[in-house]
Amino acid sequence: MRGVLGVLLMSLLFFSCKKEKKQPKEELIMYQSSEMAALMNAMYEGNMTIKNKILKGETIGSFPENYLNIHNAVLTDPADRNASFEAFSKLYIQNMQQVYAGSKDSLKENFNKAINSCVACHQTTCTGPIPRIKKLIIK
Repeated sequence: MRGVLGVLLMSLLFFSCKKEKKQPKEELIMYQSSEMAALMNAMYEGNMTIKNKILKGETIGSFPENYLNIHNAVLTDPADRNASFEAFSKLYIQNMQQVYAGSKDSLKENFNKAINSCVACHQTTCTGPIPRIKKLIIK
């Protein structure tokens, strides 16, 4: 009886531990941001640096020429490059140039005006980043 019970237990263990078939590995696809998304992330970081310099009373340097790429960077959805986008991007560049060209007394006001132009644009398309953008506003 013990022998039969032992064989039964061994059989049960053997069949319950069978190997599962290996599934083919799926290739991981990494998200590739568009040129515009990468540019806007860089502009966010640059504007955070400017904000911190303004708050510390430091000089902010010169206008970052790479911001001009807003006019030709490839968008995630090319259909978003419409008349509204073009108008807002021109306004943003004008406002940012005013930040760098304006007086120290108007620096905070000009900076907030530039950031608010970002918010206004994003209210028409791609609303997701608005809470992040609003963190740039100097209170």
